Amino acid sequence: MNISSLKQIWKENFGSVTEQFNKISEVNGLINAFNANIDAVVKLSGKQIEKYISNFNLNEDFFKKTTKQIEKSEDILRGLYHCFKNGIAEEQIILSQGIFEEISKIFAVDKLQMGGQGGIVANVAAICGVNNVYVHCASLPEMQANLFLNLPNLLSVDEENNIKPANKIRRKKDIPLIHYILEFDKNDTINFFGKTITCPKSNRFIATYDPLNLKLHIDENFVNKIASPTIHFEYIILSGYQMLQEFLPDGTFGTKRIDVSMKNVRKLKENKKNTLIHFEIASTQDKVIRKYLIDKIATQVESVGFNERELIDILEVINETDLAEKCNSNTNSVNLFQGMLKIFEYTQTPRMQLHMFGLYVTLQKKNFTISPMQNRKGMQTAAVVAAGKAGTGTLEIKENLLWAKDKTVSEVGLKGLQILSEFITENYGKNNITETGIFEHPDFDLIAVPAIIIDKPVTLVGMGDTISSVSLIAAR
Repeated sequence: MNISSLKQIWKENFGSVTEQFNKISEVNGLINAFNANIDAVVKLSGKQIEKYISNFNLNEDFFKKTTKQIEKSEDILRGLYHCFKNGIAEEQIILSQGIFEEISKIFAVDKLQMGGQGGIVANVAAICGVNNVYVHCASLPEMQANLFLNLPNLLSVDEENNIKPANKIRRKKDIPLIHYILEFDKNDTINFFGKTITCPKSNRFIATYDPLNLKLHIDENFVNKIASPTIHFEYIILSGYQMLQEFLPDGTFGTKRIDVSMKNVRKLKENKKNTLIHFEIASTQDKVIRKYLIDKIATQVESVGFNERELIDILEVINETDLAEKCNSNTNSVNLFQGMLKIFEYTQTPRMQLHMFGLYVTLQKKNFTISPMQNRKGMQTAAVVAAGKAGTGTLEIKENLLWAKDKTVSEVGLKGLQILSEFITENYGKNNITETGIFEHPDFDLIAVPAIIIDKPVTLVGMGDTISSVSLIAAR
Protein backbone atom coordinates (compact mmCIF):
# COMPACT_ATOMS: atom_id res chain seq x y z
CA MET A 1 0.00 0.00 0.00
CA ASN A 2 1.33 3.45 -0.87
CA ILE A 3 2.21 6.13 1.69
CA SER A 4 -0.70 8.39 0.72
CA SER A 5 -3.24 5.62 1.42
CA LEU A 6 -1.55 4.74 4.70
CA LYS A 7 -1.69 8.36 5.83
CA GLN A 8 -5.45 8.35 5.33
CA ILE A 9 -5.85 5.09 7.23
CA TRP A 10 -3.83 6.41 10.15
CA LYS A 11 -5.77 9.66 10.14
CA GLU A 12 -8.85 7.52 10.77
CA ASN A 13 -7.00 5.52 13.44
CA PHE A 14 -6.05 8.76 15.19
CA GLY A 15 -9.69 9.84 15.19
CA SER A 16 -10.10 8.27 18.63
CA VAL A 17 -7.46 10.48 20.27
CA THR A 18 -9.77 13.11 21.78
CA GLU A 19 -11.99 10.45 23.34
CA GLN A 20 -8.97 8.52 24.55
CA PHE A 21 -7.36 11.63 26.00
CA ASN A 22 -10.47 12.29 28.08
CA LYS A 23 -10.13 8.83 29.65
CA ILE A 24 -6.93 9.94 31.39
CA SER A 25 -9.12 11.62 34.01
CA GLU A 26 -10.17 8.11 35.09
CA VAL A 27 -6.65 7.42 36.43
CA ASN A 28 -6.86 7.37 40.21
CA GLY A 29 -3.40 8.44 41.30
CA LEU A 30 0.16 8.29 39.98
CA ILE A 31 3.59 8.59 41.62
CA ASN A 32 6.55 10.15 39.82
CA ALA A 33 9.89 9.26 41.37
CA PHE A 34 12.66 10.15 41.78
CA ASN A 35 14.07 13.13 39.89
CA ALA A 36 12.99 16.73 39.35
CA ASN A 37 15.33 19.62 38.66
CA ILE A 38 15.60 23.00 36.94
CA ASP A 39 16.55 23.02 33.26
CA ALA A 40 18.40 26.07 31.97
CA VAL A 41 17.64 25.98 28.24
CA VAL A 42 20.12 27.47 25.77
CA LYS A 43 19.23 27.52 22.06
CA LEU A 44 22.42 27.46 20.00
CA SER A 45 23.06 28.14 16.34
CA GLY A 46 25.92 26.62 14.40
CA LYS A 47 27.63 30.02 14.31
CA GLN A 48 27.49 30.29 18.08
CA ILE A 49 29.02 26.83 18.47
CA GLU A 50 31.81 27.87 16.08
CA LYS A 51 32.44 30.94 18.22
CA TYR A 52 32.72 28.94 21.44
CA ILE A 53 35.19 26.52 19.81
CA SER A 54 37.24 29.48 18.65
CA ASN A 55 37.10 31.23 22.04
CA PHE A 56 38.58 28.17 23.74
CA ASN A 57 41.25 27.93 21.02
CA LEU A 58 40.60 24.22 20.56
CA ASN A 59 42.19 22.06 17.87
CA GLU A 60 40.60 19.21 15.90
CA ASP A 61 42.39 16.54 17.94
CA PHE A 62 40.52 17.71 21.05
CA PHE A 63 37.27 16.46 19.52
CA LYS A 64 38.67 13.03 18.65
CA LYS A 65 38.90 12.07 22.31
CA THR A 66 35.97 10.32 23.96
CA THR A 67 34.88 11.45 27.40
CA LYS A 68 31.79 10.56 29.41
CA GLN A 69 32.11 13.35 31.99
CA ILE A 70 32.87 17.05 32.00
CA GLU A 71 36.16 17.44 33.85
CA LYS A 72 37.04 20.86 32.38
CA SER A 73 34.69 23.57 31.14
CA GLU A 74 35.76 23.11 27.50
CA ASP A 75 34.71 19.44 27.63
CA ILE A 76 31.14 20.62 27.24
CA LEU A 77 31.99 21.57 23.64
CA ARG A 78 33.23 18.06 22.89
CA GLY A 79 29.89 16.58 23.93
CA LEU A 80 27.94 19.35 22.18
CA TYR A 81 29.81 18.84 18.90
CA HIS A 82 29.34 15.06 19.03
CA CYS A 83 25.57 15.45 19.48
CA PHE A 84 25.29 18.17 16.83
CA LYS A 85 27.23 16.13 14.26
CA ASN A 86 25.14 12.98 14.82
CA GLY A 87 21.78 14.59 15.64
CA ILE A 88 21.60 12.67 18.91
CA ALA A 89 20.86 13.44 22.55
CA GLU A 90 23.29 12.72 25.36
CA GLU A 91 23.81 13.78 28.95
CA GLN A 92 27.11 14.16 30.79
CA ILE A 93 27.89 14.97 34.40
CA ILE A 94 29.80 18.09 35.46
CA LEU A 95 32.17 16.80 38.13
CA SER A 96 32.64 19.87 40.33
CA GLN A 97 30.86 22.99 41.43
CA GLY A 98 33.78 25.10 40.21
CA ILE A 99 33.47 23.80 36.65
CA PHE A 100 29.71 24.31 36.82
CA GLU A 101 30.21 27.94 37.85
CA GLU A 102 32.65 28.45 34.95
CA ILE A 103 30.15 27.00 32.49
CA SER A 104 27.36 29.20 33.90
CA LYS A 105 29.36 32.23 32.76
CA ILE A 106 29.73 30.94 29.20
CA PHE A 107 26.13 30.49 28.10
CA ALA A 108 23.22 32.96 28.18
CA VAL A 109 20.13 31.12 29.39
CA ASP A 110 17.03 31.58 27.22
CA LYS A 111 14.58 30.18 29.78
CA LEU A 112 14.19 28.08 32.90
CA GLN A 113 11.83 25.12 32.72
CA MET A 114 10.94 21.94 34.54
CA GLY A 115 13.64 19.30 34.26
CA GLY A 116 14.07 15.69 35.28
CA GLN A 117 11.83 12.90 34.04
CA GLY A 118 9.91 12.84 37.32
CA GLY A 119 9.15 16.55 37.27
CA ILE A 120 8.30 16.67 33.57
CA VAL A 121 5.98 13.66 33.70
CA ALA A 122 4.30 15.01 36.85
CA ASN A 123 3.38 18.25 35.07
CA VAL A 124 2.17 16.38 31.97
CA ALA A 125 0.12 13.85 33.93
CA ALA A 126 -1.47 16.54 36.08
CA ILE A 127 -2.54 18.80 33.22
CA CYS A 128 -3.81 15.74 31.31
CA GLY A 129 -6.22 15.23 34.19
CA VAL A 130 -4.87 12.38 36.33
CA ASN A 131 -6.50 12.42 39.76
CA ASN A 132 -3.70 13.23 42.21
CA VAL A 133 -0.16 13.15 40.85
CA TYR A 134 2.39 12.72 43.64
CA VAL A 135 5.86 13.95 42.67
CA HIS A 136 9.03 13.15 44.60
CA CYS A 137 11.62 15.93 44.78
CA ALA A 138 15.13 15.58 46.15
CA SER A 139 15.05 19.36 46.54
CA LEU A 140 12.04 21.66 46.47
CA PRO A 141 12.98 25.32 47.01
CA GLU A 142 10.86 28.14 45.65
CA MET A 143 12.68 28.22 42.28
CA GLN A 144 11.86 24.54 41.74
CA ALA A 145 8.29 24.86 43.06
CA ASN A 146 7.56 27.67 40.61
CA LEU A 147 8.13 25.25 37.73
CA PHE A 148 5.37 22.91 38.86
CA LEU A 149 2.00 23.75 37.39
CA ASN A 150 -0.34 25.54 39.75
CA LEU A 151 -2.83 22.68 39.85
CA PRO A 152 -4.63 21.19 42.87
CA ASN A 153 -4.02 17.62 41.65
CA LEU A 154 -0.21 18.03 41.48
CA LEU A 155 1.11 17.25 44.95
CA SER A 156 4.27 16.72 46.97
CA VAL A 157 5.37 16.71 50.61
CA ASP A 158 6.70 19.74 52.51
CA GLU A 159 9.28 19.98 55.32
CA GLU A 160 6.62 19.38 57.94
CA ASN A 161 5.42 16.17 56.28
CA ASN A 162 2.25 17.68 54.84
CA ILE A 163 0.87 16.85 51.39
CA LYS A 164 0.37 20.10 49.49
CA PRO A 165 0.22 21.36 45.91
CA ALA A 166 3.85 21.17 44.74
CA ASN A 167 3.64 24.70 43.37
CA LYS A 168 2.95 26.05 46.88
CA ILE A 169 5.74 24.25 48.77
CA ARG A 170 8.79 26.21 49.89
CA ARG A 171 11.48 24.03 51.44
CA LYS A 172 13.71 26.85 52.59
CA LYS A 173 16.77 24.71 53.33
CA ASP A 174 16.80 23.08 49.88
CA ILE A 175 19.05 24.22 47.03
CA PRO A 176 18.16 24.66 43.33
CA LEU A 177 19.42 21.85 41.08
CA ILE A 178 20.16 23.30 37.65
CA HIS A 179 20.95 21.44 34.41
CA TYR A 180 22.07 23.05 31.14
CA ILE A 181 20.11 21.97 28.05
CA LEU A 182 21.98 22.99 24.90
CA GLU A 183 19.59 22.69 21.93
CA PHE A 184 20.38 22.79 18.21
CA ASP A 185 18.39 22.52 14.97
CA LYS A 186 18.25 20.11 12.07
CA ASN A 187 20.09 21.30 8.91
CA ASP A 188 22.07 23.94 10.81
CA THR A 189 25.79 23.87 9.95
CA ILE A 190 29.14 24.61 11.51
CA ASN A 191 32.47 25.23 9.82
CA PHE A 192 34.61 22.65 11.61
CA PHE A 193 38.30 23.10 10.81
CA GLY A 194 37.59 23.55 7.11
CA LYS A 195 34.79 21.00 6.91
CA THR A 196 31.08 21.79 6.83
CA ILE A 197 29.19 19.74 9.42
CA THR A 198 25.39 19.57 8.94
CA CYS A 199 23.16 18.57 11.84
CA PRO A 200 20.91 15.66 10.68
CA LYS A 201 18.27 16.01 13.41
CA SER A 202 17.18 18.61 15.94
CA ASN A 203 18.33 17.51 19.39
CA ARG A 204 20.21 18.56 22.53
CA PHE A 205 23.24 18.00 24.73
CA ILE A 206 22.71 18.10 28.50
CA ALA A 207 25.40 19.15 30.98
CA THR A 208 24.40 18.37 34.54
CA TYR A 209 25.64 19.42 37.96
CA ASP A 210 23.30 17.95 40.52
CA PRO A 211 24.82 16.72 43.81
CA LEU A 212 21.51 15.29 45.08
CA ASN A 213 20.07 13.48 42.07
CA LEU A 214 23.65 12.44 41.28
CA LYS A 215 23.40 10.06 44.24
CA LEU A 216 19.66 9.41 43.82
CA HIS A 217 18.78 11.16 47.06
CA ILE A 218 15.39 10.01 48.35
CA ASP A 219 13.15 12.10 50.57
CA GLU A 220 12.03 9.73 53.30
CA ASN A 221 9.22 12.09 54.33
CA PHE A 222 7.70 11.66 50.88
CA VAL A 223 7.94 7.87 50.89
CA ASN A 224 6.55 7.51 54.42
CA LYS A 225 3.64 9.84 53.71
CA ILE A 226 2.65 8.50 50.29
CA ALA A 227 2.99 4.86 51.42
CA SER A 228 -0.01 5.39 53.70
CA PRO A 229 -2.94 3.02 52.96
CA THR A 230 -5.17 6.10 52.60
CA ILE A 231 -3.23 7.34 49.54
CA HIS A 232 -4.42 5.77 46.28
CA PHE A 233 -2.52 5.41 43.01
CA GLU A 234 -2.50 3.12 39.97
CA TYR A 235 0.98 3.76 38.60
CA ILE A 236 4.51 4.38 39.81
CA ILE A 237 6.80 5.82 37.14
CA LEU A 238 10.49 5.43 38.01
CA SER A 239 13.26 7.56 36.54
CA GLY A 240 16.38 9.50 37.47
CA TYR A 241 18.96 6.71 37.70
CA GLN A 242 21.04 7.80 34.72
CA MET A 243 23.40 10.04 36.69
CA LEU A 244 24.55 7.29 39.03
CA GLN A 245 28.12 6.02 38.75
CA GLU A 246 29.73 2.83 40.02
CA PHE A 247 31.66 4.85 42.60
CA LEU A 248 29.97 7.99 43.91
CA PRO A 249 31.97 11.08 44.96
CA ASP A 250 31.47 10.22 48.65
CA GLY A 251 33.03 6.79 48.15
CA THR A 252 29.81 4.78 48.26
CA PHE A 253 28.57 2.44 45.53
CA GLY A 254 25.97 3.59 43.01
CA THR A 255 24.47 0.11 43.01
CA LYS A 256 23.63 0.50 46.70
CA ARG A 257 21.55 3.56 45.87
CA ILE A 258 19.59 1.46 43.37
CA ASP A 259 18.96 -1.10 46.10
CA VAL A 260 17.77 1.66 48.47
CA SER A 261 15.43 3.03 45.82
CA MET A 262 13.81 -0.35 45.20
CA LYS A 263 13.37 -0.86 48.93
CA ASN A 264 11.42 2.40 48.96
CA VAL A 265 9.43 1.41 45.87
CA ARG A 266 8.41 -1.83 47.58
CA LYS A 267 7.32 0.19 50.60
CA LEU A 268 5.19 2.43 48.37
CA LYS A 269 3.58 -0.56 46.69
CA GLU A 270 3.09 -2.89 49.65
CA ASN A 271 -0.53 -1.81 50.18
CA LYS A 272 -1.27 -1.40 46.46
CA LYS A 273 -0.95 -4.86 44.93
CA ASN A 274 -2.36 -3.90 41.51
CA THR A 275 -0.12 -0.88 41.00
CA LEU A 276 1.76 -0.95 37.68
CA ILE A 277 5.41 0.14 37.86
CA HIS A 278 6.99 1.64 34.75
CA PHE A 279 10.75 2.22 34.57
CA GLU A 280 11.92 4.88 32.14
CA ILE A 281 15.47 3.98 31.11
CA ALA A 282 17.54 7.04 30.26
CA SER A 283 21.01 7.40 28.74
CA THR A 284 23.18 5.86 31.48
CA GLN A 285 26.88 6.32 30.80
CA ASP A 286 28.28 4.06 33.52
CA LYS A 287 28.10 0.47 32.23
CA VAL A 288 28.16 -1.11 35.69
CA ILE A 289 25.13 0.97 36.69
CA ARG A 290 23.43 0.32 33.35
CA LYS A 291 23.78 -3.44 33.75
CA TYR A 292 22.60 -3.30 37.38
CA LEU A 293 19.52 -1.29 36.36
CA ILE A 294 18.60 -3.94 33.79
CA ASP A 295 19.19 -6.81 36.21
CA LYS A 296 17.66 -5.28 39.35
CA ILE A 297 14.88 -2.98 38.10
CA ALA A 298 13.86 -3.94 34.56
CA THR A 299 13.38 -7.54 35.69
CA GLN A 300 11.18 -6.48 38.62
CA VAL A 301 8.73 -4.03 37.02
CA GLU A 302 5.77 -4.38 34.69
CA SER A 303 6.89 -1.92 32.02
CA VAL A 304 10.03 -0.21 30.70
CA GLY A 305 10.60 2.58 28.18
CA PHE A 306 13.64 3.56 26.13
CA ASN A 307 14.72 5.29 22.92
CA GLU A 308 16.89 3.84 20.16
CA ARG A 309 20.18 4.94 21.74
CA GLU A 310 19.21 3.53 25.10
CA LEU A 311 18.17 0.23 23.47
CA ILE A 312 21.62 -0.05 21.90
CA ASP A 313 23.23 0.71 25.26
CA ILE A 314 21.20 -2.09 26.89
CA LEU A 315 22.24 -4.58 24.20
CA GLU A 316 25.88 -3.74 24.93
CA VAL A 317 25.60 -4.81 28.58
CA ILE A 318 23.59 -8.00 28.03
CA ASN A 319 26.27 -9.47 25.77
CA GLU A 320 24.52 -8.66 22.49
CA THR A 321 27.37 -6.54 21.16
CA ASP A 322 27.05 -7.67 17.52
CA LEU A 323 23.37 -6.74 17.44
CA ALA A 324 24.16 -3.48 19.24
CA GLU A 325 26.65 -2.61 16.50
CA LYS A 326 24.15 -3.61 13.82
CA CYS A 327 21.53 -1.30 15.36
CA ASN A 328 24.08 1.47 15.74
CA SER A 329 25.28 1.30 12.13
CA ASN A 330 21.77 0.90 10.67
CA THR A 331 19.22 2.27 13.11
CA ASN A 332 15.97 1.11 11.55
CA SER A 333 12.76 -0.42 12.86
CA VAL A 334 13.70 -4.00 11.93
CA ASN A 335 17.08 -4.01 13.68
CA LEU A 336 15.65 -2.26 16.72
CA PHE A 337 12.75 -4.72 16.90
CA GLN A 338 15.27 -7.57 16.93
CA GLY A 339 17.03 -5.72 19.73
CA MET A 340 13.77 -5.44 21.65
CA LEU A 341 13.22 -9.19 21.32
CA LYS A 342 16.63 -9.87 22.88
CA ILE A 343 15.94 -7.51 25.78
CA PHE A 344 12.46 -8.99 26.15
CA GLU A 345 13.99 -12.46 26.40
CA TYR A 346 16.71 -11.34 28.83
CA THR A 347 14.60 -9.30 31.27
CA GLN A 348 11.22 -11.02 30.95
CA THR A 349 9.68 -7.57 31.49
CA PRO A 350 5.98 -7.95 30.59
CA ARG A 351 5.83 -4.73 28.54
CA MET A 352 8.45 -2.57 26.87
CA GLN A 353 8.12 0.47 24.67
CA LEU A 354 10.60 1.95 22.22
CA HIS A 355 10.20 5.55 21.11
CA MET A 356 12.41 5.93 18.06
CA PHE A 357 12.47 8.76 15.54
CA GLY A 358 9.15 8.64 13.70
CA LEU A 359 7.81 5.41 15.23
CA TYR A 360 6.73 4.04 18.61
CA VAL A 361 6.90 0.27 19.17
CA THR A 362 5.48 -1.69 22.13
CA LEU A 363 6.30 -5.35 22.72
CA GLN A 364 4.42 -7.19 25.46
CA LYS A 365 3.58 -10.63 26.79
CA LYS A 366 0.30 -12.26 25.87
CA ASN A 367 -2.65 -11.36 28.09
CA PHE A 368 -0.92 -8.31 29.55
CA THR A 369 -3.27 -6.14 31.58
CA ILE A 370 -3.30 -3.52 28.78
CA SER A 371 -4.70 -4.96 25.52
CA PRO A 372 -3.01 -4.34 22.14
CA MET A 373 -5.84 -1.99 21.09
CA GLN A 374 -5.66 -0.07 24.37
CA ASN A 375 -1.92 0.23 23.83
CA ARG A 376 -2.38 1.53 20.31
CA LYS A 377 -4.88 4.15 21.42
CA GLY A 378 -2.61 5.22 24.24
CA MET A 379 0.37 5.47 21.91
CA GLN A 380 -1.63 7.53 19.41
CA THR A 381 -2.62 9.89 22.21
CA ALA A 382 1.03 10.15 23.22
CA ALA A 383 2.01 10.93 19.63
CA VAL A 384 -0.40 13.87 19.57
CA VAL A 385 0.58 15.19 23.00
CA ALA A 386 4.31 14.88 22.23
CA ALA A 387 3.84 16.71 18.91
CA GLY A 388 1.93 19.40 20.76
CA LYS A 389 4.86 19.83 23.12
CA ALA A 390 7.35 20.00 20.23
CA GLY A 391 5.23 22.38 18.15
CA THR A 392 4.17 24.82 20.86
CA GLY A 393 7.09 24.51 23.26
CA THR A 394 4.97 23.86 26.34
CA LEU A 395 2.19 21.69 27.66
CA GLU A 396 1.41 24.11 30.46
CA ILE A 397 -1.54 25.42 28.44
CA LYS A 398 -4.27 22.78 28.16
CA GLU A 399 -5.15 23.76 24.59
CA ASN A 400 -1.65 22.72 23.50
CA LEU A 401 -2.20 19.10 24.53
CA LEU A 402 -4.28 18.28 21.45
CA TRP A 403 -2.78 20.99 19.22
CA ALA A 404 -1.50 18.32 16.78
CA LYS A 405 -4.56 16.03 16.69
CA ASP A 406 -5.35 16.79 13.02
CA LYS A 407 -1.77 16.63 11.78
CA THR A 408 -0.61 13.79 9.53
CA VAL A 409 1.64 11.01 10.78
CA SER A 410 5.20 11.03 9.49
CA GLU A 411 6.39 9.35 6.32
CA VAL A 412 9.48 8.30 8.26
CA GLY A 413 7.26 6.39 10.66
CA LEU A 414 5.16 4.82 7.92
CA LYS A 415 8.24 3.64 6.03
CA GLY A 416 9.62 2.19 9.24
CA LEU A 417 6.31 0.42 9.75
CA GLN A 418 6.41 -0.98 6.21
CA ILE A 419 9.84 -2.57 6.54
CA LEU A 420 8.87 -3.91 9.96
CA SER A 421 5.79 -5.50 8.40
CA GLU A 422 7.95 -7.11 5.70
CA PHE A 423 10.28 -8.55 8.34
CA ILE A 424 7.34 -9.94 10.32
CA THR A 425 5.91 -11.55 7.18
CA GLU A 426 9.23 -13.27 6.44
CA ASN A 427 9.76 -14.49 10.00
CA TYR A 428 6.37 -14.83 11.68
CA GLY A 429 3.67 -14.78 9.01
CA LYS A 430 1.24 -12.50 7.22
CA ASN A 431 0.13 -9.36 9.00
CA ASN A 432 -1.57 -6.01 8.51
CA ILE A 433 0.45 -4.04 11.03
CA THR A 434 0.96 -1.19 8.53
CA GLU A 435 -2.78 -0.48 8.62
CA THR A 436 -3.77 -1.54 12.15
CA GLY A 437 -0.55 -1.07 14.10
CA ILE A 438 -1.13 -4.45 15.77
CA PHE A 439 0.41 -7.89 15.26
CA GLU A 440 -0.70 -10.67 17.60
CA HIS A 441 1.68 -13.63 17.71
CA PRO A 442 1.27 -16.73 19.92
CA ASP A 443 4.34 -15.66 21.93
CA PHE A 444 3.87 -11.87 22.11
CA ASP A 445 1.84 -8.86 21.04
CA LEU A 446 3.46 -6.14 18.96
CA ILE A 447 1.98 -2.65 18.63
CA ALA A 448 3.54 0.03 16.41
CA VAL A 449 2.31 3.59 15.82
CA PRO A 450 3.81 6.18 13.44
CA ALA A 451 4.60 9.43 15.19
CA ILE A 452 3.84 13.01 14.21
CA ILE A 453 7.10 14.82 13.46
CA ILE A 454 7.40 18.59 13.84
CA ASP A 455 10.06 19.85 11.41
CA LYS A 456 11.15 22.81 13.49
CA PRO A 457 10.37 21.91 17.11
CA VAL A 458 10.33 24.64 19.73
CA THR A 459 11.69 22.15 22.28
CA LEU A 460 12.62 18.49 22.52
CA VAL A 461 13.29 18.26 26.26
CA GLY A 462 11.30 15.53 27.93
CA MET A 463 9.87 14.11 24.72
CA GLY A 464 10.66 10.48 25.51
CA ASP A 465 9.29 10.77 29.02
CA THR A 466 6.11 12.39 27.71
CA ILE A 467 5.64 9.64 25.10
CA SER A 468 6.14 6.79 27.56
CA SER A 469 3.97 8.21 30.31
CA VAL A 470 1.04 9.33 28.14
CA SER A 471 1.13 6.03 26.21
CA LEU A 472 0.64 4.29 29.54
CA ILE A 473 -1.94 6.46 31.28
CA ALA A 474 -4.04 6.91 28.11
CA ALA A 475 -4.12 3.16 27.39
CA ARG A 476 -7.56 2.50 28.87
